[in-house]
Amino acid sequence: MTFPELAAPTSQPYSEQSGPGAPQSWTVGVASAKYHWYDLVAGFPLAPDIRDPIGRYQRRMQFELEAAAAQRHLFFAVIRPRVRFDIKGAVQWGFFSLKLTLPLLMGADEARESITIELKVPFAATMKKPTVTLTPNFVTLNWGGLIEAFSVHDILQTHAHALKIPSKVIYVGQTRDDDARLGKGRLPALQRLHAQHSEHFDTLLLVQQLDIQVSCADGDPADAAHNADPVAAEALQEGRMELIEAALVSYFEGASARSRTAEQRTLRAARLAALQAEHNLTQYTIDLHYEDAGRYNYLCSEHVASARQHLLSCFIADGQAMAAPLPPPAKPGKG
Repeated sequence: MTFPELAAPTSQPYSEQSGPGAPQSWTVGVASAKYHWYDLVAGFPLAPDIRDPIGRYQRRMQFELEAAAAQRHLFFAVIRPRVRFDIKGAVQWGFFSLKLTLPLLMGADEARESITIELKVPFAATMKKPTVTLTPNFVTLNWGGLIEAFSVHDILQTHAHALKIPSKVIYVGQTRDDDARLGKGRLPALQRLHAQHSEHFDTLLLVQQLDIQVSCADGDPADAAHNADPVAAEALQEGRMELIEAALVSYFEGASARSRTAEQRTLRAARLAALQAEHNLTQYTIDLHYEDAGRYNYLCSEHVASARQHLLSCFIADGQAMAAPLPPPAKPGKG
């Protein structure tokens, strides 16, 4: 939900110009999603060395987060048990194959684990088997013609393993930020949460582009606003994202999420009630599941059990966002 550290809306609600129109209901899905390891942004304030493969990796991640800050995407800050490559452990190759076993240290007690992955020879490679170098956070594969760098979370997310650990949501927010604080590790709310959890957990950002389907007798107002008035279209999109964010904050963070003063709570309730009236929004369904997230496709929180899909029925009542879980849709052939 938009909080004091985020900029207040500057554009006028579209309803003040054209009225709310016919009642609307929305179906919200995830068009695309990608994890970014936030600790690599928050923990390295200096510009990375782009001459180094790991430095190029970190700079690319910063560019991606800064680009997201120019768009209205949703993100979850999630925590997972701390995991590192064991730089003192043995790297093992399979016989006559490109199966590579990498040693891991899991959790605060650094329990020894391992993961076996099967590599594919890149097109630009000049060697059939790469030279492997481990740092606590990264593995680099030197194929002669190129060097690949992967974080430990890239490996765990992409390759099959027996470590079934859900991503625990601790914060719901929007990427839009003209100062690009998210990509620089300078968003105050995340700085506080990172400081609380960084000793025993890794913090990652799940950045999501949403797909919003509008059911309305007058059609989707965004279609007309996009062509007629870009400012109104931006205000409309801003309002939609606030309402979606508010429902997900309520669901994942609970009714008492992020303590505020009585005045702040009153202003927030008035804002949500106004947005609901402006959009004439009766109900909205949010469907969260992540085909792009590989082995990190299960989400939970302190208030929500771990699941691969979170299907929610949402509405605004008395300025409060309500989100109730729905049963998952029946699989084909099962009614």
